[in-house]
Amino acid sequence: MLLGIMAQIVPPQAIIPLHGMVQLGSNANRAAMLWRDIDRQMVVAFLPGAAVGALLGSLVLISLPSDFLYLSIASFIVYLCWGPALPKIVMGRRGTLLMGAVTTFLTLFVGATGPLIGAYLKQLYQQRFTIVATLAAVMSVQHVIKILVFQQAGFSLVPWLSLAGAMIASGAIGTWVGLRILKHMPERRFAHIFNWVLTLLAARLVWQALSG
Repeated sequence: MLLGIMAQIVPPQAIIPLHGMVQLGSNANRAAMLWRDIDRQMVVAFLPGAAVGALLGSLVLISLPSDFLYLSIASFIVYLCWGPALPKIVMGRRGTLLMGAVTTFLTLFVGATGPLIGAYLKQLYQQRFTIVATLAAVMSVQHVIKILVFQQAGFSLVPWLSLAGAMIASGAIGTWVGLRILKHMPERRFAHIFNWVLTLLAARLVWQALSG
């Protein structure tokens, strides 16, 4: 949704890197508020894969066919939400490394890979705060790497700092309100809502792909 709104006011070449900066602020705020619930081993395992994905992405930082990427991501999200559980080997350290590499590569071209990582984390954890906190930490790492890649490619975020700062501030307010709601939400209800939110986001990706 944020990418769609930003596309109305931001030049196309600035959308992905600016989105990364804003989401870094939002996820870093969320991770700081829930730091006790972060699975640090997951973050450490994710980082090497993310570095590899960023390196590969920086070598081919061109416009890939977005319709194919959107449909692929949407299909995998739906599978992770409603399909059978992933094999244990995929959910272990190797799976986390692979997820880090694939999603960081993709985020350089499609921007928002949070739903894909969120669907993966849902397979690993049963506790809602662990899911939200670890997702925030992992996404913070990914967005830092993404910003560095775009800076290395010559894109300057300096002209957009004031807009990004205002969006990060408003995002912090949204995070605070959302966590207040999350504390009073039963675990089973969170899992049900989380599945449907991810599914709706997957449906939106399909619509984007089909509508061009």
